[in-house]
Amino acid sequence: MSQANSYDPYAMPQDAVREPPDTLLGALRMIGPGIILAGTIVGSGELLLTTGLGATAGFTFLWLILFSCVIKVFVQIELGRYAISSGKPTLGALNALKGPRFGAHVLVWWWLLMMLATIFQLGAMTGTVGQSLNLAFPNVSIGIDEKLRGFDLGWLADRVKNGPEIPWAFVTCATAILLLWSGSYKRIELVTTAIVVTITLLTVTAACLLPFTAFPIRWNEVGRGLIGLDFKFSDTQALAAAFGVFGITGVGATELFYYPYWCLEKGYARYVGVDDGRPGWERRAKGWIRVMYLDAWVSMVVFTISTVAFYFMGACVLHPQGLDPKGKDMIQTLSRMFVDSFGDWTRVVFLVGAGAVLFKTLYLSSAANARLITDFLSLAKFVHVEQASQRAKYIHRFSLLFPIFALTLFLLFSNPKPMVIAGGFAQAATLPMIAMSALYFRYKRVDKRLAPSRAWDTVLWLAVVMITLVASYAVIQSARDFAHMLNA
Repeated sequence: MSQANSYDPYAMPQDAVREPPDTLLGALRMIGPGIILAGTIVGSGELLLTTGLGATAGFTFLWLILFSCVIKVFVQIELGRYAISSGKPTLGALNALKGPRFGAHVLVWWWLLMMLATIFQLGAMTGTVGQSLNLAFPNVSIGIDEKLRGFDLGWLADRVKNGPEIPWAFVTCATAILLLWSGSYKRIELVTTAIVVTITLLTVTAACLLPFTAFPIRWNEVGRGLIGLDFKFSDTQALAAAFGVFGITGVGATELFYYPYWCLEKGYARYVGVDDGRPGWERRAKGWIRVMYLDAWVSMVVFTISTVAFYFMGACVLHPQGLDPKGKDMIQTLSRMFVDSFGDWTRVVFLVGAGAVLFKTLYLSSAANARLITDFLSLAKFVHVEQASQRAKYIHRFSLLFPIFALTLFLLFSNPKPMVIAGGFAQAATLPMIAMSALYFRYKRVDKRLAPSRAWDTVLWLAVVMITLVASYAVIQSARDFAHMLNA
């Protein structure tokens, strides 16, 4: 945590003020928070759910996937705008609102409940990474089983035999801890960029090579999917699926909370400085907010391309064969996107890549949650964080604990489905709150000199309304799924 100890990225001292870049190349060199966010977004939702949607519905929902990826960015940018102009991260901004509080504002406590529920999703990811790597290298667990029996540890060997993904889940946890040991912003940005670029290039290359396989891209269906010709609003099943698509693609509730923290750690607010009434502040604020715009839209392009590539693979390869990736054979079925198209040698490539996609989300979520839980403890007055070194200490400890929490939950609840449902319910219930908060900040807290155009406001309102409608549906659907699972 050397970077965090050297200065406080959440402070705005006058000597840290810096003019924004005045060229596109200079601005591109200053992006980064959005790439970290893209790394969090392109995870289980895109690999498992978006690909599965392509497998079951073909290109019917292509238009909605694109719309979903774009529209939510407007809410993300509003939260970033307020963070850069005020220097307050998400929880600090919510805590400054009027309303009931128990040490911290009730909305800050709401975030805590959501975060605790989403740890179950991290547990599911830990197990799914283990499943992917076990399918790629099955002899590892077999060898561990034999070694344990040789040491007369039959009870433990039986556990590994019945759950061959468990050793790999431990490896996943240990790897995350090693990477997070020095969890500075620069390290996280560097690691994330490398993983995101690698996974995106792999998936996009595979999609681009489909015309040379037995599963070419059916461009007439792509065209119909782009303008929604095959989607019927009168079809209740299609409408339900559409709500689901909007909910799983693009920026989610957790990412909306994360983004302002990454913006502050990058230094955007620090470079703007405190509003001292001088003309220079407005110029700097507008300049660094423009950099944040570029950061957000570049990341949107990255995660949209990756999401669409996964969708194309499912629609082109799995859909014509009637393959639906679900249940215990989900990863195995998904691997056929590569095996059926390019040969059996790509099976290991896919499985390792799938593990990397899910691991990336575990790694980044642990890093981000560590920052938010430290902020929460300070706001709720459980701890006193007055210096950068104190914050760094808490962030370091929690960064290492979150992968352990995820592993523990996977070992206790080995079935990932209820874990995913629990986290999904919490995120769906939180999305309207954070979206409406962004709207409130836009009109009540952001300096009027930094206000966007009326056209921007119109799209922002559309995003908030859409998010609220879809989240309301998702909460009801998640409750039904959970009740159905309990009855089963």
